Amino acid sequence: MTEVKPEGAAPERGARRELERAMRGAVGGEVRFDAYTRHIYATDASMYQITPVGVVFPRDAADVEAAVATARAHGAAVLPRGAGTSHCGQTVGEAVVLDFSRHMNRVLELDPGAGRARVQPGLVQDELNRAAAPHGLFFAPDTSTANRATLGGMIGNNSCGSRSAAFGMTIDHVHGLNAVLSDGASVHLGAEDAAETAARAASGGVDGAVHRELPRILEEARGALAEQEATFWRRAGGYRLDRLAEGPFDLARFTVGSEGTLCVVTEAEVGLVPKPAATAMVVGHFASTAEAIGATEEAMEAGASAIELVDGFILDLARRSPEHGHLVRRLEGEPRALLFAEFYAEDAGEAAAAAERLRGLWRKAGRGYAAPRAATDAEQAPFRALRKAGLGLLMAAGGPNERSLAFVEDTAVPPEHLAEYTARFAEILDRHGLRAGFYGHASAGCLHVRPFMDLSRPGQVATMRAVAEEVMELALSYGGVNSSEHGDGLARGEFNRRIFGDRVYAAMREVKRVFDPDGVLNPGKVVDVPPMTENLRTPRLPVAPPLRTHFDFAAEGGMRAAADRCGRIGACRRPHTSGGVMCPSFMATREEEHSTRGRANALVKALSEADPRAALAEERVQEVLDLCLECKACKSECPMSVDMATFKSEALSAHYEENGVPLRARVFGAIRTLNRLGSRTAPLSNIPGRIAPLRALMERVVGIDRRRPLPVFHSSDLARRYRRRAPAGGGGAPMGEVVFLADSFTGYTEPHIGIKAIRLLERAGWSVRLETGVCCGRSKISKGLLDGARKDVTRLVEALAPDAERGAYIVGCEPSCVTTLMDEHPDLLRGDERAATVARQARLVDDLLADALDEGRLTVPGDGDGRRVLFHGHCHQKAVTGTAGTMRLLRHLPGAGVEELDAGCCGMAGSFGFEAEHYDLSMAIGGQRLFPAVRAAPDARVCATGVSCRQQISHGTGRTALHPVELLYEAVFGPEEG
Repeated sequence: MTEVKPEGAAPERGARRELERAMRGAVGGEVRFDAYTRHIYATDASMYQITPVGVVFPRDAADVEAAVATARAHGAAVLPRGAGTSHCGQTVGEAVVLDFSRHMNRVLELDPGAGRARVQPGLVQDELNRAAAPHGLFFAPDTSTANRATLGGMIGNNSCGSRSAAFGMTIDHVHGLNAVLSDGASVHLGAEDAAETAARAASGGVDGAVHRELPRILEEARGALAEQEATFWRRAGGYRLDRLAEGPFDLARFTVGSEGTLCVVTEAEVGLVPKPAATAMVVGHFASTAEAIGATEEAMEAGASAIELVDGFILDLARRSPEHGHLVRRLEGEPRALLFAEFYAEDAGEAAAAAERLRGLWRKAGRGYAAPRAATDAEQAPFRALRKAGLGLLMAAGGPNERSLAFVEDTAVPPEHLAEYTARFAEILDRHGLRAGFYGHASAGCLHVRPFMDLSRPGQVATMRAVAEEVMELALSYGGVNSSEHGDGLARGEFNRRIFGDRVYAAMREVKRVFDPDGVLNPGKVVDVPPMTENLRTPRLPVAPPLRTHFDFAAEGGMRAAADRCGRIGACRRPHTSGGVMCPSFMATREEEHSTRGRANALVKALSEADPRAALAEERVQEVLDLCLECKACKSECPMSVDMATFKSEALSAHYEENGVPLRARVFGAIRTLNRLGSRTAPLSNIPGRIAPLRALMERVVGIDRRRPLPVFHSSDLARRYRRRAPAGGGGAPMGEVVFLADSFTGYTEPHIGIKAIRLLERAGWSVRLETGVCCGRSKISKGLLDGARKDVTRLVEALAPDAERGAYIVGCEPSCVTTLMDEHPDLLRGDERAATVARQARLVDDLLADALDEGRLTVPGDGDGRRVLFHGHCHQKAVTGTAGTMRLLRHLPGAGVEELDAGCCGMAGSFGFEAEHYDLSMAIGGQRLFPAVRAAPDARVCATGVSCRQQISHGTGRTALHPVELLYEAVFGPEEG
């Protein structure tokens, strides 16, 4: 291990401050050198950690020129970074990080006729494909992280994926680059003729040196390169002197895969290829991994364009996964391995015929026990999702302190050797007592194998190195490669001398010297790389100081261990165009610190300090957590279930202990009391919301934005309506008792929804008891008032436990309240069996009513009006219970087509959208997907389960959104009662 420099040693700190000042004067983008930003960028999706000098967010190529020149003048290095999803440590280093993902992330030009696009390096791959799709084109390298991987990162690593056997690697689709060299000069790189090369060789600077020296280096290395011609084609390691030797003299393609060590890309011209007109998939089910790999032979004979392997280890993980279990349930029986074979053709009939040919070959050879065919995109999507889930499933599967580590995850051998190679690979792992899942691109001979290891245990680092060396030698013995699509980085770069031989390696070192004589560009990658066992993240992590928390983190090993579960793979960095909910503030700002990963990284730093509670209270930590909407999407969409909402509550609590509780937090924490008072004094209580000077005063004193409409209070609250309701029994067999929770909103601002839900439950045969005297504590939890929340929760559990213990369901309309019973209560009341019982019995009213409809205990008469229904689910509902129950309910509405919007978070998030400093962001989040979807369907009826969601839809679109219960009530009882 290398010696870790003490944070902020005086000379280093002074030099860093001077560099920071110079950067601020030189570039137009943001410049951040604070300790938390540096820590956030100290890791990527690898097992390494190196604190950078600072971070710059360039806005354009001029900023990049200035940043490189300024860093060089101050003796600092620069490191280009996209999404930070590199598995091998390419994007960590003691350098000024240039984060291209925030500003330089656009498609600049798309030429469908030429099949070309000009893009910026921070552009996400899926966004390029989305722009190209209307023209029947796509960017062929198909990474499993396409929803957050950037083009710059793909160029840096020479990425590819499942389609590489048919379409090649990134290097095959790059036609030109605009780049900044190590001396700060901008150049264009591409294919050159002899005259251009000679002209540029006569110029000065690094560009001139490259054009003078690189032809000589290449010529001297030709003999050694010729000796390596038999090396497998799927190579993503080292510098591509072999490609340069083949001609033409193309510096764009030569620098692909150079990991930011030769130049900094500011713009790329990439090729687009026609999307296959038709695709058919065959999903082979096998009894073993060896049998599945053996079946690759027939798949290649049948002409499959992509062949993907998933082994039984990963399938078992998927079976246990709440998010992916449904994908495995589509399979036939319980296969121990799957092979997905895809066929591309000009029409569906041709694709189907090719798929059928493979099925016949497998039957003739006795391969597998089932081979269902998937002909449409809808049929194929779940199988692709299962394949792409492999990394996330492995990351989440380790035991305490174990991680699924990337250090032998990227080898590839000629496919004809893959079966024997895999068997010998497994023997190496068995001999060292390691377990791992096997998946990868069988058509390209590529395996992704990530052994589970705990590097904090004695001997584990040495074991890792031994395995890495044995696997490398095994791959080379079959003519394979050690890096096939993930690059070298810190994990494999040190082995390049062994892989390429002394003569070629020496040539590569000369290449680096010519391009980067002062060591400015991402030093320590590709050549002159430190040992793979240096800069490891886990051994550097200090022992976590003791910390008293309100929530129970014992199962994860404490709060810091829970935050450090983040695998840094960046699933929280998707742009809003890629769907899903996580992470809404990142989608709006594209700032790393506003992603779940960024916040988790910041928390790990705070919770490693000598006084972690004081560190949590610091303003910088609160700033990082501030834009977390507590949507809880990270709990379900993050492979590691990093629950940032709970972390934020704990951090707010620590902040208040240190600095006191602000007025606004007290106001929102007491929302139930305020709503009850507002109901009792209505309609007078509604007047302040309509008087501009009072709204201005409220904004100034409490911080509630004057532009946000306030809830309307009703003097006839839910309790009064419940007492006055007419019997609504259905006359069928009684179904038992449910306890209906009058939450803070259904009770006082939307009582009409609550009474309709109660009458529907009664019509379905339930006996309903209304509970008005307790609060779930949601508002206090959200604002970090955890001592008060625990008191609320204790009272609720004491009141409802007897009902729950005799089997009564605890039911409510508001997802944020009901899911709080399910999720937070057991952790706040640690080990309290009564809280666990209440949690088990808690149900959303939608789910209970959907069951009644499915079973015929509740029926909907008539044909309905046939209007389409748009449904937007509450974030907490999506994260904890899912929206399937609400969709089942809505599908019972007669004649109505129902569409569930993939519109992410509405942006309101309880009190968040009311807060003056958050209002604009709240509306920006809603404006990304939700508002456009609602506006695009003016004739549809809109419904949403969350009160915040309905408020946001009304404010953002002028449309009234109903609770699904209201639509069902109208269908059952008729509009005159609705």
